[in-house]
Amino acid sequence: MRTVKYRNVGNSGLKVSEIALGSWLTYGTAAEQKAADACIEKAFESGINFFDTANAYNRGEGEKAMGAALKPYTRSSYVLSTKVFFPMGDGPNDRGLSRKHIFEQCEASLKRLGVDYIDLYFCHRFDAQTPLEETLRALDDLTSQGKILYAAVSEWTGAQITEAAGIAERLNLRPLISNQPIYNMFERYIEREVLPVSAKKGLGQVVFSPLAQGILTGKYKPGAPLPADSRAANNSVNSIITSYLNDQVLHVVQELEQVARQLDISLAQLALAWVLRQPGVSTALIGATKPEQIEENVKAVDVQLTSETVDQIDEILKQVAHFSPKR
Repeated sequence: MRTVKYRNVGNSGLKVSEIALGSWLTYGTAAEQKAADACIEKAFESGINFFDTANAYNRGEGEKAMGAALKPYTRSSYVLSTKVFFPMGDGPNDRGLSRKHIFEQCEASLKRLGVDYIDLYFCHRFDAQTPLEETLRALDDLTSQGKILYAAVSEWTGAQITEAAGIAERLNLRPLISNQPIYNMFERYIEREVLPVSAKKGLGQVVFSPLAQGILTGKYKPGAPLPADSRAANNSVNSIITSYLNDQVLHVVQELEQVARQLDISLAQLALAWVLRQPGVSTALIGATKPEQIEENVKAVDVQLTSETVDQIDEILKQVAHFSPKR
């Protein structure tokens, strides 16, 4: 049994494990319920207390699978997050961040998850068609009602975060506590603006895809066929990972794997430790279909990268400095 370490989410008092378990492209989609149950059991054994999903993951099936897997555990023992924004129907109000859609989807998510409240409720993307004040007031009202405990955003820009923080302060609304961006060795855009702005406004980062869809596990080799049981070989969930599958990226991955070997750790542990070295990062979301993946990944919290190792990694990554897969 391994106990992970914990960090506060932004300036809030909410503490989450440095490694968290997400359900994008896994539970309710590619993985069966039995696998979800086994992974969440292993997560609890490892000290993971944060579980993330979204209403849009397979149109609610991800939430159902996560809720079912968490049902045996005491509600106060874990932190649960979900999201709102993407279409959940064909009607004009079945999407976005209007007060109507937020209220309706919060109720629907609570039912699918089988819980009375959501710890952390993310605006899955920014909605340019809804006044930001309307969105923030709706989130604040849900908090007052006890249906959510904290509000957060996902993939918002520094300017959008700044505007939201200003409105919340002016209207005396509860502040946002987190942003959920993509962040890994190949996707570093948040370092330029989002991280410094978030630090100033009190938001912590709940980063997703820290292993770049599994590319940073080393399972994919230049010129080699795709492993039969891999995400890349599954046409139902590989639309994003295929952007990484080129020889330039895979050769860089092999060089990173050599760095990991020098440290006597796995490439996945190196990649997670690299993400967690950022003081603005509250937790790194991993996806897992096997308990063994969780067991390996949580060991990253014990890896301390020296400045020399970070510099070595940066030199390797310069080979793909302009690489930006489609999302």
